[in-house]
Amino acid sequence: MTPAARISAAIEILAALAARSRPVADTLKDWGLSHRFAGSGDRAAIAGLVYDTLRRRASAAAVMGSEAPRALVLGMLATLRGLDVAAIARYADDSRFAPAPLSADEEARLANPSLADAPPFVRGDYPQWLHASLRHVFGEDVVAEGQALAARAPLDLRVNSLKATPEAARAALSHLNPEPGRYSPLALRIVLDADGKAPPVSAEPAFLHGEVEVQDEGSQIAAILAQPLPGTQVLDLCAGAGGKTLEFAALMDNKGQIYAHDADIRRLKPLHERLTRAGVRNVQVRSPRGAEPVLADLEGHMDLVLVDAPCTGTGTWRRNPDAKWRVRPGALAQRTAEQAKILEEATQYVKPGGRLAYVTCSLLDEENGAQIRALMAKCPDFAPIPPAETVLALGTPGLALKDAALASREGLLLTPRRTGTDGFFVSVLRRAV
Repeated sequence: MTPAARISAAIEILAALAARSRPVADTLKDWGLSHRFAGSGDRAAIAGLVYDTLRRRASAAAVMGSEAPRALVLGMLATLRGLDVAAIARYADDSRFAPAPLSADEEARLANPSLADAPPFVRGDYPQWLHASLRHVFGEDVVAEGQALAARAPLDLRVNSLKATPEAARAALSHLNPEPGRYSPLALRIVLDADGKAPPVSAEPAFLHGEVEVQDEGSQIAAILAQPLPGTQVLDLCAGAGGKTLEFAALMDNKGQIYAHDADIRRLKPLHERLTRAGVRNVQVRSPRGAEPVLADLEGHMDLVLVDAPCTGTGTWRRNPDAKWRVRPGALAQRTAEQAKILEEATQYVKPGGRLAYVTCSLLDEENGAQIRALMAKCPDFAPIPPAETVLALGTPGLALKDAALASREGLLLTPRRTGTDGFFVSVLRRAV
């Protein structure tokens, strides 16, 4: 496919996305199945155009004065990819499979794609209704934080220390040019190509042999700050597919016991295969069984309970830009109610002197600090460990992390702009003896 044809395809896909509110990955898959002539390189390039357009939807619409799919793609080419009006016109030349030529209005807008007078939520490319919440957290930096969330994310890997060293894994993947992470000693980072196409890591021998897992460095940091110690008893209450469960097992050197649970048994399905591939031997999966209290025997016995809470995912907008525009106020209210319930449930499993780690991939105080403050009001025997203390689990890089992240009494907030990771909130609380 020509570059112009790829742009036309991106416009077509965005139109389908607007007609039916679905995850963009599903819409891209459907398009690929109905356009089998498009090769893998074409599909990757088209997906890059679609995702980039969603990342910059608000600013592209402001530049073009329209939210029509064509206007959004053209605006993105100017605001994100930096193409001038002449370059865009060369693609929109009405040749076979190319977009129609630019109108006079489009030419005028693309010739001066300035956002200098646009409101903060447009310049930061985030939903208007979230402006007050984001400004509450970031103050005058809200636009810069939003712009960082509208950039592309790198591909981060976690080295599984049960099977490999960071040096050995980096050597095995040297053809992908991985670099060490900034803060996590287990992280390797791969910068994506110009189209945003990620290499097929899941086909690499190092992945197939369980030596590396795909995991954002921020998620790795959260698990390290929770400090799962070898020989202890740990409950991962919202384990999902098990990313942090696997990291806990490695950090514990397969010693002690980890209980992995999730209220939705479907989320646990990938975990069993991942445990085998990673060489993990100290994890017991406790799947839900109707109303049966499958965790009752753990009450009051856990050295550490992790609540990797369901949330709005505002910290993952780089990877899921369509979610940025699909989230609604009702979803935030639903998530905060779920979080409060799960947090209170988690306290019953923490033994005296034990720890409760609360993690979200959200940037909103409603889901982060406010939840911790509410928990302390209900459970005064729990108190946050100061971030200056929790970061020491990372060694020397922890001191740099403390300076880079947003620290509060309740915990630590990582963001793409500040720490180069996805957005994560981490709070570690200790129960009084």
